[in-house]
Amino acid sequence: MRIATWNVNSVRQRLEHLLGYLRDQQPDVLCLQELKCQDEAFPRLEVESAGYNCAVHGQKTFNGVAILSKRPIEEAKIGLPGDDADSHARYIEAVIPSDSGNIVRVASIYLPNGNPAGTEKYTYKLAWMDRLTAHARDLLKLEEPLVLAGDYNVIPDPRDAKDPAAWVRDALFLPETRARFRTLLNLGLTDALRATTDADDLYTFWDYQAGAWPKNLGIRIDHLLLSSQAADRLAHVEIDKSMRAAEKPSDHVPIRIDLSI
Repeated sequence: MRIATWNVNSVRQRLEHLLGYLRDQQPDVLCLQELKCQDEAFPRLEVESAGYNCAVHGQKTFNGVAILSKRPIEEAKIGLPGDDADSHARYIEAVIPSDSGNIVRVASIYLPNGNPAGTEKYTYKLAWMDRLTAHARDLLKLEEPLVLAGDYNVIPDPRDAKDPAAWVRDALFLPETRARFRTLLNLGLTDALRATTDADDLYTFWDYQAGAWPKNLGIRIDHLLLSSQAADRLAHVEIDKSMRAAEKPSDHVPIRIDLSI
């Protein structure tokens, strides 16, 4: 089963890129973030015509997450538990059956950016991460193949940035952010990419500003975290870096895994 995640940075603006990716890479499941549209504006007909079912949690202008699947989508749930007052569309979860009769539980996550640090935005980021950790702890008790995929807005380690010094005061790289990410991993989750390689220069985001893409000033902030039941079936990980060179691209590129399930 091929599972990919991609912050599309406006699904309607990037629709042709999306349809091309579905056609070329044929993911069984694609988790999208930053849709920037409400549910009714999501290009459902085009995606369904490409052979995919859709579970969408949209929001006007901002945020928005979705799960696309070739297989039926079961038990779809929207919103991260723990704060009923949180109206941001940042989390969607579903169960996807495999062709072999097994299931995978998948979540599409758009974790808050948190900048500028020292403001309510950063407080919200840390609280959201605490809620995600609490929910992940509950999900792991199910002892299922679990994939928590998305834009985490976390640079886990200095090797995950071309120029770490440029990020030391950024909410994506602050010690408190990275410590909470480690707490999440320490529940028993595996960072799919780092389970397969320790290589440098593996990035999923290049800013639109300051020539970041031609200078390869990237960072790795899009992650797939796996339960032990999923990690045991991990066969391959790939960052689709070439997507960043497309005309009018997202500033993120997809990253995908293949599970033997």
